Order: sequence, then structure tokens, then C-alpha cells
Amino acid sequence: MAKYRSYSVEFKRQVAQEYLAGETLHGLAKRHLISRNLIRIWVARYEAGGFDDDMVAADIMQAQEARIAALERLVGKITLENEFLKGASRAAAQARSATTSVIAGPPASPSKKDAV
Repeated sequence: MAKYRSYSVEFKRQVAQEYLAGETLHGLAKRHLISRNLIRIWVARYEAGGFDDDMVAADIMQAQEARIAALERLVGKITLENEFLKGASRAAAQARSATTSVIAGPPASPSKKDAV
């Protein structure tokens, strides 16, 4: 369950405009079931230009760039892990294909006296 409710920029802009048009804080708070202090914050932000489309677009762009950077880091990490595992896989395949003997050392060469 979400700890906080979130409101759209359009709703915040609408509430701020209603307040500036002459609606009372108490009436707006009661009708929309939000605190009067929250309305004050929204009005101050509206007057400062915080709900302009350019500001909203810049916030969205910044969030998307942060997400892209995080995903690029994840891709880099996964690529490194993949290369490491490919190298380990190649090393394991070479070790299994080599001739093995109970006796340690290089494989025995055939003796010349057996060739006669």
C-alpha cells in the first residue's frame, strides 16, 4: 500500500488556479480531501512557474536520463560477467578434452623396441 498519495500536475494546477480565483483554502481542502498546507505549497509553486509544461518536461527528461544511465551501468556489468563466464567455459572445455592419465606428466611416447 502506498504511503503517500500522488497527484497529477494538471490537478495541482487546477487547485492552485481555483484558489487564486477566490476559492477559500478550507473549501478547497474539504472538497478535494487534501490539507490546506499542501494547497499553499501548490499555489506557491504555481506562482513560481513550477507547473509549467517546460518544467514538467525537464523533470521527466531528467528522470529518464537517470534511468538510462542506470540501465547502461547494468548492461556493462552483465557484459563483463558474460565475458568472464565465456572465458571460464572455454578453459573448462580445453581441460576436459586433454588426454588424462593416472600418472601425472606428459603422455608416454611409444618405445622404439616395440616397433620392431
